[in-house]
Amino acid sequence: MLTTRFVTGAPNWLDLGTPDIDGATSFYRALFGWDFQSAGPDSGGYGFFQTAGKTAAGGMQTTPEQGPPSWTVYFQSPDADATAKAVEQAGGGVLVPPDDVMDKGRMAILADRAGVPFGLWQPAALPGLDVAGERGSLCWVELYTPDVAAAAAFYHSVLGMETSAMPFPGGVYTCVNPAEGGEDAMFGGVVPLADDPAEQEAGAYWLPYFEVEDTDAVLAKARELGGTVRMPATSLEGVGRIGKLADPYGARFAVIKSEPATG
Repeated sequence: MLTTRFVTGAPNWLDLGTPDIDGATSFYRALFGWDFQSAGPDSGGYGFFQTAGKTAAGGMQTTPEQGPPSWTVYFQSPDADATAKAVEQAGGGVLVPPDDVMDKGRMAILADRAGVPFGLWQPAALPGLDVAGERGSLCWVELYTPDVAAAAAFYHSVLGMETSAMPFPGGVYTCVNPAEGGEDAMFGGVVPLADDPAEQEAGAYWLPYFEVEDTDAVLAKARELGGTVRMPATSLEGVGRIGKLADPYGARFAVIKSEPATG
């Protein structure tokens, strides 16, 4: 699972684009206990979702022209400009060119070869999220893609991500880790769209998982708050109990009550 010991190629930020930041704040506060803190008068409405004073995510109000409501996962890059060039050379696209965010860092929004948006964060004053891998915070990410091998090759070439196969009853799960730290720093997986009809209909994307105390209770609460349960609570041996959701505006995410680590 994720920690805040961020390294190149690992998730170090995520944010929400939503048509109603006040409504989204109310939803996620009731679900995860988050509060929303403005990033300041020069931030264009951007702010931070915080738990116990620690930043768990960013967020801002967006327009339809900026894309559908969604969560964007950012990966650490030592040089956002060089990574953006590598993405173009690998057949991806640059949606938002690299730009400085005050003195905090340098960011960009890119697309992989399948058109999946993802972000880069080159840290400066702001290293990344304050909290990860704990209750109410990002703990895992999953890429749903039409071609696992092509996606693995793309992200390896632009960010150095490495993959490994983890067998499970009925198949194999492709795990992802940064080059630095090896499989002990595993942070996510790559899943073929064909394996999940619901995701196939929704299209390729990066799905963030948030750690929770009780998956069933969170799903019930989300439904009560106007969210959508996209996959009911499901237990995976050796992993935990997961569920997939969309907030009231359509942004997709997942939750997990992880099984305690053994050994």
